[in-house]
Amino acid sequence: MDSNFFFKKKNFKVKKLFSNLKDKKNFYVNSVKPLHLANKKDITFFDSIKYKNDALSTNGGICITTEILKRYLPNSVQKVIVKNVLYELAKVLKKIYPSADIDYPDSSLKVSKKYKYKSVKFGNNVLVGQNVKIGKNSIIGSNSIIEQNVKIGKDCVIGSGVVIKNSLIGDRVIVQDNCKIGQKGFGFIPIKKRNIKFPHIGKVVIADDVEIATACTIDRGSIDDTEIGKNTYLDNQVHIAHNVKIGSDCMIAGQVGFAGSSKIGNNVSIGGQAGVSGHLKIGNNVKIGGGSGVVKDIEDNQIVMGYPAVPFREFLKNKK
Repeated sequence: MDSNFFFKKKNFKVKKLFSNLKDKKNFYVNSVKPLHLANKKDITFFDSIKYKNDALSTNGGICITTEILKRYLPNSVQKVIVKNVLYELAKVLKKIYPSADIDYPDSSLKVSKKYKYKSVKFGNNVLVGQNVKIGKNSIIGSNSIIEQNVKIGKDCVIGSGVVIKNSLIGDRVIVQDNCKIGQKGFGFIPIKKRNIKFPHIGKVVIADDVEIATACTIDRGSIDDTEIGKNTYLDNQVHIAHNVKIGSDCMIAGQVGFAGSSKIGNNVSIGGQAGVSGHLKIGNNVKIGGGSGVVKDIEDNQIVMGYPAVPFREFLKNKK
């Protein structure tokens, strides 16, 4: 079953999508997934040596990749060799999920009917889409929008002016006013003076006991999901880009920004206005000073600061 249930899907057989395949096993494509999640009827992609280990063990049926990288893929995987992996991937995504490149307004939205959610309290002018599920004893503030298929757990507090789409939210989660969760991230491919929009078919998954303060923005995943672990707290105006995964028990101060596809461990503390570049791995029990710029991986139990962020002792030494 396709896990991307927030987006309408068109069914294609392999031959309709890839005319240049040497080994044409003509099956219906289930979905498009990252290397580590793909199964034999999924399309995946491999565009960077950084994901070599995932490529070596992938179970994907078809992989879009380059001539140089194809040698790292198992023999069981059919290879589609291209020059620009992300461009070709965007074209395939657009065919299979034609509405995932633009966030169209949810036409199913209606003013919340209290009898449908007997133990949920609604403020004024709350709009709710079809197939939305909201757990017992949750509160939804005025002028908030909960779009179709969103799931919100029990004992949650959703503030006023919040927009939630393409998201699964756990129990006892607090989302303060004016947050935007689950919208399309910043993704496009510049080709011949044109910007080709990259469809985002992932979702946002927020675990239990998370608190998200005012005016945070959390983009949904592009191919993978964006995830926030249990008991993690975000301060005001934090931006989390597509595919970012933040662990449990983290403390993220105001105006921190995470670029796409970075992975943050458990019990990580990040000071205000710090920035984390894309596709990085931050270990467990890491502390990042305010205003720092993280541009490379950080191992467990480190304290870093500065731009670029360096171990704290080195930072102090450089300041002398």
